[in-house]
Amino acid sequence: MSSLDSATTLQVNVNMKSSESMSIGELAGRFGLAAHVLRHWEAMGLLSPAERVNGRRRYTSDHVSRVAMIIGGKRGGLSLEQLRELFAAQGPGDRHTLLERHRAELHERMREIERSAAMIDHALECEAHDFTRCPHFQTLVRRLADGGTLSPGPAGAGPSAGAGAQDPHVRGGPYGTVIR
Repeated sequence: MSSLDSATTLQVNVNMKSSESMSIGELAGRFGLAAHVLRHWEAMGLLSPAERVNGRRRYTSDHVSRVAMIIGGKRGGLSLEQLRELFAAQGPGDRHTLLERHRAELHERMREIERSAAMIDHALECEAHDFTRCPHFQTLVRRLADGGTLSPGPAGAGPSAGAGAQDPHVRGGPYGTVIR
């Protein structure tokens, strides 16, 4: 090999920045994922196939951004299928429709969480020996089982009934009347 060949090779290596691309392990590690997760996302069409160099996947900053979007979407409650639909949407109208539907699903899940929290709050604070036998807890369970909300009970049973009519199991809360 001549000295010119060595200098050329050296120049290529010096100009090559490791930050331009990364291996599947480096990308996965950056997000605390296993490499097979990225392969699965590629197979599903969520992540564009990485360029292969010497038979190995090499990922770019575009891939880093897409992985961050996928993780953010999953944390927001989107399924991988919903994310695929979102990424494949043909325009703002399609994306808007998909996101509106997801937002409605999120709001329903939030209502379910609020109902569960009210039951837990009662169980934690109920003075009955067995909270599941408490008539106020059973009323709450019936309301929730019927798809009801944490609305005030009959007249005289809640905080709005006036002074002196307070039941120690009932108080107003940030989500409405909570039966205690």
